[in-house]
Amino acid sequence: MRFFLNVFLLILISQASFAQSGDLMVEGASPNLYVEHTVVAKENWYSIGRLYNISPKEIAPFNSTSMDKPLSIGEKVRIPLNASNFSQNGQKAADEVFVPVYHIVAEKEWMYRISTNYNKVPTAYIEKWNGITNDQLKAGMKLVVGYLKVKPSQSILAAKGSATIKTETATVVETKSTTTPGSTGEAAAATTATQQTTVKTEDKKTETVAEKTAPATVSENKPVTAATTTTPANVDFKGGYFKSQFDNGSKSSSGSAAIFRSTSGWSDGKYYALMNNVPVGTIVKVSNTSNNKIVYAKVLGNLADIKENSGLAIRISNAAAAELGAGENKFSASIAY
Repeated sequence: MRFFLNVFLLILISQASFAQSGDLMVEGASPNLYVEHTVVAKENWYSIGRLYNISPKEIAPFNSTSMDKPLSIGEKVRIPLNASNFSQNGQKAADEVFVPVYHIVAEKEWMYRISTNYNKVPTAYIEKWNGITNDQLKAGMKLVVGYLKVKPSQSILAAKGSATIKTETATVVETKSTTTPGSTGEAAAATTATQQTTVKTEDKKTETVAEKTAPATVSENKPVTAATTTTPANVDFKGGYFKSQFDNGSKSSSGSAAIFRSTSGWSDGKYYALMNNVPVGTIVKVSNTSNNKIVYAKVLGNLADIKENSGLAIRISNAAAAELGAGENKFSASIAY
């Protein structure tokens, strides 16, 4: 009887160990993302914490329990993914490596929804990590949506890791609009908040684009300074640099358009756009419906999820808006891609 009991335990342990050796699958939704761990023999809160590079004092309450409660073989433990052990921006400590964490694409699920569910990670990152574009998504596809940061000296998971991840396609800094009360009870003077996007252009130079938003006093990340541009009286590049790359597809939309400030386009006609649910790199044809002027712009990414973008169909660089004769005001546009 004892022999059969030992065999049973060995099988159970082997199955649990095998489960750990598979790919890490993300569960939950922002901000409560986690991966699931199956407890094996001789594991405790501390050894699991080392495995996933997180304090056991964070794991226990995340599972609505305490560290005083012993763990059982085969027990499922949720491991929180937060700033201490999860990266979506390429940042880590020198003694850590990146281990991919995956999401399974559901029916009718697109990049924007996946991005929203997983800390609003830029869709450009997801596309780069997986070597696909939004229109190539299929149900059942396994996508990298971030990376667990672990230490090779403490975690066997590091065997699947890498020292770097690709985030050079775009770097997005989101800001939140807030108001700070003044000493007299009135709103204090506000600074300008921006969304900044850094992209690799065709000539391998780095270009910075800043999207102007409403007044704000507090940024969720580092302060961002809007790009300084010189606005010529007239801009006319006959539609712009990307006109020859436009592939006229069957999709179109229309609605309100606004601008973001950019150093690009004034001297070379390289126009850019921010638009939801369109693959990064797509060339879109933007028409000003009031005068039928047209420009061609390359999509850098989604519109930031902020109040100022509510109801917008697209934002284009201010050089593109100048060629459209739109100035810096909102205007009605039709878009084809």
